[in-house]
Amino acid sequence: MDMLWNGWGDPAKAAPLPDSVTGLLRDLLGVKPRSTPALALDDLDLPAPTAGPAALAALAEAVGGAEHVRTDAESRVRHTRGKSTPDLLRIRTGDVSDVPQAVVLPATHDEVLAVLRVCADHALAAVPFGGGTSVVGGLAPERGAFVALDLRRMDALLDLDPVSRTAVLQPGLRAPAAEALLAEQGFTLGHFPQSFEWASIGGFAAARSSGQASAGYGRFDEMVLGLTLATPEGTVETGRAPRSAAGPDLRQLILGSEGAFGVITSVTVRVRPLPETKVYEGWRFASFEDGAAALRRLAQDGPRPTVLRLSDETETLIGLASPDKIGAGLGQSDAGCLAITGYEGTPEETAYRRERAAAVLTACGGTPLGTESGERWAHGRFSAPYLRDALLDVGAFAETLETAAFWSRVPELYAAVRTALTDTLTEAGTPPLVMCHISHVYENGASLYFTVVSAQGEDPVAHWTPAKHAANEAILAAGGTISHHHGVGTDHRDWYVRETGELAVEALRAVKRRLDPDGLLNPGVLLPTD
Repeated sequence: MDMLWNGWGDPAKAAPLPDSVTGLLRDLLGVKPRSTPALALDDLDLPAPTAGPAALAALAEAVGGAEHVRTDAESRVRHTRGKSTPDLLRIRTGDVSDVPQAVVLPATHDEVLAVLRVCADHALAAVPFGGGTSVVGGLAPERGAFVALDLRRMDALLDLDPVSRTAVLQPGLRAPAAEALLAEQGFTLGHFPQSFEWASIGGFAAARSSGQASAGYGRFDEMVLGLTLATPEGTVETGRAPRSAAGPDLRQLILGSEGAFGVITSVTVRVRPLPETKVYEGWRFASFEDGAAALRRLAQDGPRPTVLRLSDETETLIGLASPDKIGAGLGQSDAGCLAITGYEGTPEETAYRRERAAAVLTACGGTPLGTESGERWAHGRFSAPYLRDALLDVGAFAETLETAAFWSRVPELYAAVRTALTDTLTEAGTPPLVMCHISHVYENGASLYFTVVSAQGEDPVAHWTPAKHAANEAILAAGGTISHHHGVGTDHRDWYVRETGELAVEALRAVKRRLDPDGLLNPGVLLPTD
């Protein structure tokens, strides 16, 4: 099944906002219904492919037949850009300027190499495409003629080593399918980002993804033990042991490279036994500051839950942590801040960690809310993108951004980004509702995940761009990183250059020139084009 071409996920799960929420948006933010009807896919006016018959024939030969090279309008539209709010707004208004020439579906590592050779011969750029869930412009290269390299046929569990607890997965394997294949043999990857239902294993590695259970299972880049990369210049293999002192770790060069250095064709990951027990519960804190201090205690001194997150006062009041209960907290004067803790493992281990964590949370001023709010969060943990689409449908603007910093800088970072978003959008005549939660914790710091809702304004994309830039500036000024788990893409690229430094960027350019001398791979993504 493919995702909605102009929205997120399964069409059967898309639902309109309740009238009460629509009225709230109108009264609180001045949201007005859309004045133009929605476009259908058939209404889009796609430019004809400029790739000639010779190029298409060569691509077909590379992937075993013409049926694996698609040039029909629907396939090309479904591979246009990602799923950020600006991406969706552009496609909804008929902007298909970034449409690929063709969609190519290789089935093996060697076929990927062959496709890259054809692209080099015919001056076509190549954009690796997994689940298509990028929200940072990671699928919109800065080069006119390109093909989308859809990896869905590379969707196998190649090997499972139960003694070492490792698995070798192909890049086009979607996360739910990966979990199902591993579960058949008693294991789990434990990686559950909000994009879980649609994202792919290769995409997780290419963007340094972080899942909602990262407190217990770790980030995806911590799970990766080895990678195979296909490049225009040949194959790169990394990771033959759990740890090595044999030079710099080249895995780290590939992780987060977003298809700019090559196409990931297999990933060796650490797996864990399926948990026997899962328990999620809620806690209330009087303030975001108090809740953050409690999370820091658990992150630094333990016991660390498998899931650990905290919504600020506004997000708690609105009820964003439970998308099926949006607006339920309005009118409460003591909503405070909702924290979610989750525990997975054996019954004995889970009970022990839960009891010890409860003592820490109570000592930090937390009030237990029981399992109802925790289970409600778990039930709706992948629903927020559907809510975003419903907001767009009624004329609201909704977008997210995230960052991370050391614990001592988190308060300043939180205040700076909120102020930047609020001031910029208010000056534009669309005062926003800005919400935030701590989504991932570490011994030394935490990630902040912001959600912004406002009226769309006359030109929603132009309306959002200055606010996004202001938030990026605030992040760098406050000592945060420009991306914790969404990646760089084109949206964050210029700030990534400033964060990393020109010399480091030049070193990465040198790597790209060696692996991709013609600049075919995702040009303009991650690194500026020469």
